[in-house]
Amino acid sequence: MKKISQSPTDPNFVQNPYKFYSDRLQEDGAVFWSDYNMVAVFDYETVATLIKDKRLGREVPKELAPNHAPHLKPFYDIEAHSMLELEPPRHTRLRSLVLRAFTSRRIASLAPEIKTLCHDLIDRFPKDHVDLLPQYAQHIPVIIIARLLGVPETMAPDLLRWSNDMVMMYQARRTRALEDRAVASAQEFADFIRGYINQKRNTPADDLLTHLLQAEEDGEKLSTDELITTCILLLNAGHEATVHTLGNGIKTLLEHDIDLNHLTPPNIESTVEEILRYDPPVHMFTRYAYDTLTLNGVTLERGDQVAYVYGATGRDPRRWTDPDRFDPTRAIQKNLAFGGGIHFCVGAPLARLELQIALPILFERHPNLRLVRTPQFQNIYHFHGLENLIVSL
Repeated sequence: MKKISQSPTDPNFVQNPYKFYSDRLQEDGAVFWSDYNMVAVFDYETVATLIKDKRLGREVPKELAPNHAPHLKPFYDIEAHSMLELEPPRHTRLRSLVLRAFTSRRIASLAPEIKTLCHDLIDRFPKDHVDLLPQYAQHIPVIIIARLLGVPETMAPDLLRWSNDMVMMYQARRTRALEDRAVASAQEFADFIRGYINQKRNTPADDLLTHLLQAEEDGEKLSTDELITTCILLLNAGHEATVHTLGNGIKTLLEHDIDLNHLTPPNIESTVEEILRYDPPVHMFTRYAYDTLTLNGVTLERGDQVAYVYGATGRDPRRWTDPDRFDPTRAIQKNLAFGGGIHFCVGAPLARLELQIALPILFERHPNLRLVRTPQFQNIYHFHGLENLIVSL
């Protein structure tokens, strides 16, 4: 098996990981990514197949469960109930209950609210220049998820801070200081949600938190710990991916001077899917092997980890013609921006709806948007999002 080395915090890689991906995609099979000390797969077909392979999963095998440092225990006590870190049967039960509350009808009903929110945010823009990340992209998903859950949107700054701090635990640049922030925010977030759970038990409402409280599967309801972690996951996953995709998408549209006709109702779906393919918000997730298996000629033992490099799959020339070209007229094919299999992002329909609304409204209101300077990406791999997005109006 070929061994490769590429630091995920290298500035050149952070700004453009696609050259590295392109080199990997010219090779066949899995490689050993020494910086992560695990096997990595980059091509679309292999990743799409492995996502559905039950011999691999997110949940760490019990006999290999790590002994977390004492200062991290509060964080992992909360994460222990996360759908993202579980496999069947616990995952099946949790996801089923969440999907009963997180219905497609409920998501579709949010469209008018999202439109109004987008216009309200744009109305507050300063006259000449604006950083679209803090004044547009960050607000939309966090306010909508707050309304969906049934918590005050005045809490949005705290929700945003908690979310940003917690996801630092999944970034390559982790330090003790960032870990301490993540732990503190996880505890604050959990305490906040616990208080609202008690309130919703006494005063039910037509919101996601109440529906999660009432949802049952074979007579079983979500426990308080499961409710807390599920709410945290919905915010973190729903917010992080949408903010990055909005920012990356606006940057891409402006850099390619795209005809605004591509943002009209007949075309917006294909434009959003092309953004998700071309510059997705999450570039890598890992799985554990549960049995001995052979992957492209490489033998994996139980407990070995495999990196699924989602960011590379959208640039696979065996899947897409001329994959490094941004083309909003490209015929829609399934991409892996939101993962797949049993861990396919439950918030993907909401994220797509927000993107299909927020992008057209922004360019409709400000058709002459221009980049003031070339945006830089944050050092947050395996996420992929901008530091800022300053434009002239």
